[in-house]
Amino acid sequence: MEVNNYTTLSEKETIELGRKFAEDLVPGDLVLFYGDLGSGKTEFIKGICEYFSVNELVTSPTFTIMNQYAGELNDEDLPIYHVDLYRIKSKDELGEIGLQDCLFSDDAIKLIEWAEKAHSLLPDTKYKVKIEFDPEDENKRNFKISYQAED
Repeated sequence: MEVNNYTTLSEKETIELGRKFAEDLVPGDLVLFYGDLGSGKTEFIKGICEYFSVNELVTSPTFTIMNQYAGELNDEDLPIYHVDLYRIKSKDELGEIGLQDCLFSDDAIKLIEWAEKAHSLLPDTKYKVKIEFDPEDENKRNFKISYQAED
């Protein structure tokens, strides 16, 4: 597994990092996000959505659990599922929101915040994004992006 480290100093830089990251994504990809509240997961996802020409407002689906955005890749429709598991308390709830259907969609990009809440249900993935606050600068974020190359 390859790990790349990045640092951003603003929301704008975090969004730009998300845009850059999205260049390698293809339909069917699943990206797992880890990080404390306010660490920048949704800002990074905004950048991914910008890359795929999403025209809708991209917000964290904390209360709705899942948002679906209409993206585009090479003039083709590309659904993007944005899932926030922060409020999930049990595996039963994951079934109720239709997470399994979302996960195995080969024609969509799937972005899951608070992925640690569903580990036992998640398939192997090639992308994991871990975001941490910098203890000495409240605007600085440290990213560890893991990439599992396909065989």
